[in-house]
Amino acid sequence: MSHSKLNATYPIPILKGDYPDPSIVRVGQDYYMTHSSFMYTPGLLIWHSRNLTDWVPLCHALQTYVGDVWAPDLVYVNGLYYIYFPANGTNYVIYAEKAEGPWSVPIDLKVDGIDPGHLLAPDGRRYLYFNYGRAVSLAPDGLSATGELQTVYEGWPIPREWVVDGLALESPKLLFKGDYYYLICAQGGTAGPATSHMAVAARSKHPLGPWENSPYNPLVHTWSKEERWWSKGHGTLIDTPDGQWYFVYHAYEKDYYTLGRQTLLDPIEWTEDGWPIVPQDIDGEMKPMQGNASELSDDFQDAALGWQWRFYKELDTERYEAGGGVLKLKAKGNSPADSGPLVVIPPDRAYEAEVEIKVGPEAEAGLILFYNERCYAGISFTEHGIYRHRRGVKGYPAQGLGCRLHLKLRNDHHTVTMFYSTDGTGWYRFPSAMEVSGYHHNTFGEFIGLRLGIYAAGNGAVEFSRFRYRRIEE
Repeated sequence: MSHSKLNATYPIPILKGDYPDPSIVRVGQDYYMTHSSFMYTPGLLIWHSRNLTDWVPLCHALQTYVGDVWAPDLVYVNGLYYIYFPANGTNYVIYAEKAEGPWSVPIDLKVDGIDPGHLLAPDGRRYLYFNYGRAVSLAPDGLSATGELQTVYEGWPIPREWVVDGLALESPKLLFKGDYYYLICAQGGTAGPATSHMAVAARSKHPLGPWENSPYNPLVHTWSKEERWWSKGHGTLIDTPDGQWYFVYHAYEKDYYTLGRQTLLDPIEWTEDGWPIVPQDIDGEMKPMQGNASELSDDFQDAALGWQWRFYKELDTERYEAGGGVLKLKAKGNSPADSGPLVVIPPDRAYEAEVEIKVGPEAEAGLILFYNERCYAGISFTEHGIYRHRRGVKGYPAQGLGCRLHLKLRNDHHTVTMFYSTDGTGWYRFPSAMEVSGYHHNTFGEFIGLRLGIYAAGNGAVEFSRFRYRRIEE
């Protein structure tokens, strides 16, 4: 099979924006999927689909802040849904009778490692696999670990001449098919060079090995930085009710590390000798969705925040009050870095956002692009001044226009311009524009995307209304 021949139809981006480490399960005709939620809460947003390409959000399964949530595994066993996920130096499990919840509180498995992958063997035994090729047995109910972690897989030997970020053996995803247990892992490093990441396959007659590596490895890989999708890897094999197979995984879009790792889909064929491969000569019938942006706008009519909103490093339900067209947010901290901003995940390379804000005499509020405490950009104001934020530094003030302003931020392929208005009709452009293509993991770490958000700092309360998100047509 030639690695130089790239298919024109696939991969299909099925969730645009920062939706990495996808874990997908099929229950009958229904598919459910979740992703890493990192430092944002509520976490573990669950998506539902009937066709693998059109997804709608169901609920957030994790309603408490337990730390940095990476690479979960969503499975369905004996009538219950389970999500295994790492955070805070350990691994947790939550469970529910329905994917839409309610979900249990997190149960600490007291097991080290990241990227848990669950296996239900035909004999009913349950196992949990982790990075570095390690595994542990689970109790029959899946809610505790039994025994000790042991190394069961050494990984696929990456050719020495390949340009990667390291071995980084992680993301074990397992299934039983035919006479074999199949193990899909990620290797090569999640970010770094465009050619770093990959997914590899191995199989065994026993759940704990020994494992035979596929002669067709890697399953997916970025061969050149000229390709559209960079650092392809970390995925799950999934079948359809009529027996077709697909691979759901993540990758960065070329030149858009700021969007984070997006969820992609490739078709899978099984070779005559029993290995999964991504065919290079298939014509796809699936059509990619047009993005998942239509629901990001919010009029704040409901008492509950919409699915699109997440707080950074906190979930204080007493800090906000929504309804009747207004979101009242208690001010906190001194800047976006320590104010617990409220963010959404932009799915587009070019977009515009707008919001109306009313501040009190001791408050500051703004519309920002937020990566982490060290890296954010945007526009804010107090009663007395209007400010630019760039690379986490506030400055370049303009004269204030009172306690109520409309703010607008335009991110046009990394070029950011900002506007303010007293009535939402006549706009003044802030005199200082910015370029934000470097606001991503390879500069600032933490594996996340550049998110769009609002914040309230200082003292008192800030009122937000009419939040609008619009994709800029390309």
